[in-house]
Amino acid sequence: MSEQVERIKCLIIGSGPAGYTAAIYASRADLKPVLYTGMEPGGQLTTTTEVDNFPGYPEGVDGPTMMVQLQQQAERFGTEVRIGMVTSVALSTEYGGIHEVTVDNSKIIEAESIVISTGATAKYLGLPSEQRLRGGGVSACAVCDGFFFKGQDVAIVGGGDTAAEEATYLANICKSVTMLVRKDHMRASKAMQHRVNSAENLVVKYNTEVDEVLGEQVVEGLRMVNNQTREKEEIAIAGLFIAIGHKPNTDIFKGQVEMDDTGYIITDGKSTKTNIPGVFASGDVQDKEYRQAITAAGTGCMAALDAERYLASVASRETVEA
Repeated sequence: MSEQVERIKCLIIGSGPAGYTAAIYASRADLKPVLYTGMEPGGQLTTTTEVDNFPGYPEGVDGPTMMVQLQQQAERFGTEVRIGMVTSVALSTEYGGIHEVTVDNSKIIEAESIVISTGATAKYLGLPSEQRLRGGGVSACAVCDGFFFKGQDVAIVGGGDTAAEEATYLANICKSVTMLVRKDHMRASKAMQHRVNSAENLVVKYNTEVDEVLGEQVVEGLRMVNNQTREKEEIAIAGLFIAIGHKPNTDIFKGQVEMDDTGYIITDGKSTKTNIPGVFASGDVQDKEYRQAITAAGTGCMAALDAERYLASVASRETVEA
């Protein structure tokens, strides 16, 4: 078994903007990082057709292309990118301790430092009818699946920036869009609200929730309920898009890495340091406020710098003790 154990100086878990940026900086610091992509190589941006707000792309760029370029840049500096998923961890609480990581339930890795960049996953409502019709017209990504509903009637659930952005995207290609907002107001920025209100074929229903998704094999309609009056209404739609937030992918770290009550990893002040020495968190696993590609990349840079300084400090201490 010992022959199968691999020692890595810097292990990066996750392959979104945070993970690849951490890899670029760690490589340039000669930390010889190894990056495991996880189940969704490239992260959430691989499901985004157009990225207009990332600096350096004056004409915009599609998400998958951007992530391929980030991977190529990381590899150019020496990052080893591997397809695989970290399935469990045993983290050392000692300063300078070695962390044990299991990949795909089989391969054991010993890591001197770890950067957690596992991102977040879209939330669903949890209704039986919604779950039954996932893949049959229910989706959590309008830019991924909206094309299939071109010229048809659809609905979207949510009141934040993501919901507003996806609603306006759908309005450009669909016959009509009904937007369900649970509260009496939207949480989206004023700019995004203006875009929603400017779309002629987009109707916003406030204080409204999904009561039932209608259809057997595919989505055929939606029964809505006003959460103030309890009045119900049915509309015919071909697709339902859920945009109500995300869940951080941190389950394998629970009980070891300190988190808030929603599962986001807590970092120390403005740093990416977790409560475990040598373990750092970047991107959407620790950012529930901004959740942008550029902020994720920024914290990826910070995590690599924090890891570099940590490893240098450990080496210096070991030299003094020797």
